[in-house]
Amino acid sequence: MNYNGLLLRLPNEIKSFIAVFVLVLSVGYFTGLLFVGQTETTTPEGIEENYLGNEDVEDAEVMKFKKGEREMLTIIHTHILSMSFIFFLLGGILLLTRLPKKLKFFLIIEPFFSILLTFGGIYLMWKGLLWMKYIVILSGILMTSVFIASILIIFYQLFFRKETLGS
Repeated sequence: MNYNGLLLRLPNEIKSFIAVFVLVLSVGYFTGLLFVGQTETTTPEGIEENYLGNEDVEDAEVMKFKKGEREMLTIIHTHILSMSFIFFLLGGILLLTRLPKKLKFFLIIEPFFSILLTFGGIYLMWKGLLWMKYIVILSGILMTSVFIASILIIFYQLFFRKETLGS
């Protein structure tokens, strides 16, 4: 079965359904990024402070305490599960786009590695491997970049690219 480019040939009502889903998914994803900005975890120091606390900083604007193991496991568990579903569904739609095979494979597989590196890195940093905060930043940036690229490709192919004979 050839599914490469199938998105271009779907009926308009299915394209609309996919477009609305990807739009709502994007609103949820970017709302999560706004939350990350609010918790000041966009820098390596902010990530460390958010999970390990800042009780030793006397003039801290906001006092933060080290998260407990139960809280950490809840954060890691819920994020890995929910992000896996997000990228599974997005990857399923990407499979239907017309893209070079290697690019498509990268876009659908990479986010799962970034999920493990980001949230596994947060846990390992919390356990004492402080250099993991840099891995968390890099994998989070890569995951978000792949998300943005994926939704742009999907929207472009849903609305602007037309199926042509022989393509």
